[in-house]
Amino acid sequence: MVQSRNGGRGKQARSAEGSSPDKIQQLQAFAADAATTLSTNQGLRIADNHNSLKAGPRGPTLMEDFILREKLTHFGHERIPERVVNARGSGAHGHFQVYRSLSEYTTADFLNDPETRTPVFVRFSTAAGAQGSADTVRDVRGFAVKFYTREGNYDLVGNNIPVFYIQDAIKFPDLMHAMKPQPHHEMPQAATAHDTFWDFASLMPETTHMLMWTMSDRALPRSYRMMEGFGVHTFRLVNGRGESNLVKFHWKPKLGVHGLAWDEAQKIAGKDPDFHRRDLWDAIEAGHFPEWELGMQIVPEHHAADYGFDLLDATKLIPEELVPVQRVGKLVLDRNPDNFFAETEQVAFHPGHLVPGIDFTADPLLQGRLFSYGDAQAWRLGGANFHELPINRSLAAVHNFQRGGRHRLQIDRGPVAYEPHSIGQGTEFRVDGGPQGFQSFEEPLESPKLRRRSPAFDDHFTQATLFWNSMGAAEKDHIVHAFRYELSKVMLPAVRRRMVDNLAHVDPRLAMKVAAGLGLDAPDPKAAAGQAGFRDVRHASTLEESMALNMVAREGAGIGTRRIAVLAADGVDGVSLRPLLQALGAAGAECRIVAPRLGTVATASGRRLEVQATLIGMPSVMFDAVLVAGGKDSAEALAKMGDAVHFVLEAYRHGKPVCAVGDGAALLRLLDIAPGTDAQALAKSHPGVVLGTDLQPEGLEQTVLAFVQAVARHRHWDRPAADAVPA
Repeated sequence: MVQSRNGGRGKQARSAEGSSPDKIQQLQAFAADAATTLSTNQGLRIADNHNSLKAGPRGPTLMEDFILREKLTHFGHERIPERVVNARGSGAHGHFQVYRSLSEYTTADFLNDPETRTPVFVRFSTAAGAQGSADTVRDVRGFAVKFYTREGNYDLVGNNIPVFYIQDAIKFPDLMHAMKPQPHHEMPQAATAHDTFWDFASLMPETTHMLMWTMSDRALPRSYRMMEGFGVHTFRLVNGRGESNLVKFHWKPKLGVHGLAWDEAQKIAGKDPDFHRRDLWDAIEAGHFPEWELGMQIVPEHHAADYGFDLLDATKLIPEELVPVQRVGKLVLDRNPDNFFAETEQVAFHPGHLVPGIDFTADPLLQGRLFSYGDAQAWRLGGANFHELPINRSLAAVHNFQRGGRHRLQIDRGPVAYEPHSIGQGTEFRVDGGPQGFQSFEEPLESPKLRRRSPAFDDHFTQATLFWNSMGAAEKDHIVHAFRYELSKVMLPAVRRRMVDNLAHVDPRLAMKVAAGLGLDAPDPKAAAGQAGFRDVRHASTLEESMALNMVAREGAGIGTRRIAVLAADGVDGVSLRPLLQALGAAGAECRIVAPRLGTVATASGRRLEVQATLIGMPSVMFDAVLVAGGKDSAEALAKMGDAVHFVLEAYRHGKPVCAVGDGAALLRLLDIAPGTDAQALAKSHPGVVLGTDLQPEGLEQTVLAFVQAVARHRHWDRPAADAVPA
């Protein structure tokens, strides 16, 4: 009874295919010739694509030029409404493979066959900005995965932050209206640093936990390839015995979790607003396929109330110390889209796209999304048939009696568009339920009907405090500076005051530091507690801090695909540079020679090195680390160039590893680093700075080892007085 979506079914399909062999041959011949010809959308070949039809060489254009009209009409209709949320995105194809059968938890086929590679399409995005905004704004990032499984499409629609601003979907339009540019002048773009957002946030204490994340470095990822993903909601796994377990989904990146500095992110937005898009595309094109492991936090249904907070509350996470993340499979992205519009822009995700063995919970934010996603996709993509677009099409057979609608691609034959029926196949066709197909979990429901939240949702501060306590000193400084920056853009003093008072319920020291930067008096938690709807309810927490929330404290994941700038000018010491480049390349880093001009630079021995970038064209914010090559003439030339000195100082200020070889130490003079500085003293006063003074093979080997270790840490935020560096 199951039919394929391409119409290839039985006698009718064979008849249609067999009736016109000449037409098929003609189409094949034209397709082979298409690369050298142009045609209209009706297949008419175009002889001249440079001149419209005119009444004489200098006369007016004629309305009968149907080729011109078709071309202009299509151009005028090329754009579709952009997504209201997550408009700016980037995507890639790949596959997912589970490590072992998870039949003890779920019947989902793609989670039970380790031999199967399930095709996927993944879209990353920012949330607040329009399509033309920059990649590196402070924002939550979307992380949506479409699995083309043998049982149908499954969409895991998530973010790079495990919690959300609100608990109930009825507040989602209010949140986004407050977050978006202010409606009277449409500013600011892709930023929450304005009155309406902070007015809303200060009156909605449930936003507090998410605010801590978005003011942290998590909201400034170094790369899509270096950020975690989360399903945000609590879902349900159902096994073959009908047993239910609750689950939180995680994506753990192979390259580790890394962020940008705020100053760096702002500069990148001006230098290369496509920074994250380009990084993902270039990595895949180079064969450095991004990888994540799928993780699950699985909670038996009867233990759902054991943790002191409600698992249906999307503003809460389950600390990994309480429920460890089981890594169950691997996601690999290995192919870029062929066409951005047809794939990345037209892909339609929906949290209601499930497969047997995965089900919903009563999370009130998730429940609302089940309506809003389908409704938004139907509006954006022109109707209910968006599932027929190639990027959204299921690989599993599709058979139903949905008919008509805009942009219907499938040609449905015969008179039957209903069920049950006995006409189509000559026998009765009826679907009355049974063991096959998707079965919703039989969960008892509570009554009465009401508009109210469970008291279990009332705690808005315990996990915000947990997040704050889990940060290192540098991470806390970044959060404080982020709050100061955002709130300094708020024009209404009452909003700034109210937000600072709210933060006192997270941590008094945090609130005091933010208040000091805004010129406010000490926060007054009693004032916040007097606000309508404000409840400072806390659950008894068994955790004071969680290292799983800390980015800096994690072990490095190597230096694979890290981009290292190698500063050089004429007279560079090629003898010492060559083994350094070889060793860094062997460790997986991408080294690029950066010089005052393109072309080549001459080594001290007269050889030529190809230059890949210039100091101005590829500034330090585009790299992860800096290596200043040796050579007296090269170092002296660079030390006289303000752009070269700024390049090194800016990288240092942003906490990036810096290595200077031999005479290259001249570029560090403004940091008060002498060429002969002892390694231990240097590590204490300037963490992450490596001096290569011994140019013998053994010495260079030690230099590379120290530099690789520094790069693997990603950033060295503990540099004393880094803010005083003039860059």
